[in-house]
Amino acid sequence: MKPSLSSRLVKALVLALYRWKGWRIEGRAPEAKRCVILGAPHTSNWDFVFFLGATHELGIAPSFMGKHTLFRGLLRRFMYDMGGISVDRSAKDRNYVDQVVAEFARREELALVIAPEGTRSAVKGWRSGFYHIALGAGVPIVPAWVDNATMRGGLGEPIMPSGDYAADLARIAAFYRAKMPDHPRIAALEASVATAREKQNG
Repeated sequence: MKPSLSSRLVKALVLALYRWKGWRIEGRAPEAKRCVILGAPHTSNWDFVFFLGATHELGIAPSFMGKHTLFRGLLRRFMYDMGGISVDRSAKDRNYVDQVVAEFARREELALVIAPEGTRSAVKGWRSGFYHIALGAGVPIVPAWVDNATMRGGLGEPIMPSGDYAADLARIAAFYRAKMPDHPRIAALEASVATAREKQNG
């Protein structure tokens, strides 16, 4: 079905803003047709513009999770047109991770963008939902980064989850530290690695 006029207009506006801002992209689109793309650090509303523009430039059709109540009425078609995946966090029979894993199973192509920090405000660590989704779906994790101070961003090499959360998170943290060595949000990610190791070691 052809996207609605409203969704086409919104996307055109966002892409125009992306080009106007002049971000520079590093990396390439992942070869895997199904993956979880991490959007971090998430510190600005401009991050949405960057990730929509960058994925468009790289030929990726991004998807995102949204509260199921947003997929009703007038917003329904718009949300699906923009790549939304309806998630019911109040469902008693399945948690949101299982719902998204099932969505991966239904599709041949799905690039799901997740902001693991969960908020633009100061964070103490990362949420692990992205990892459990990738592990359950058997898809790689693609670390993506954006630095609004330097107007640079891009995608790294895919990381296939091994089941060792602490070890895999450490690899992800090393990627972000290498790309943005002085960014204050990286410390929160490394704190998550330390916490994961403590829990793993009992």
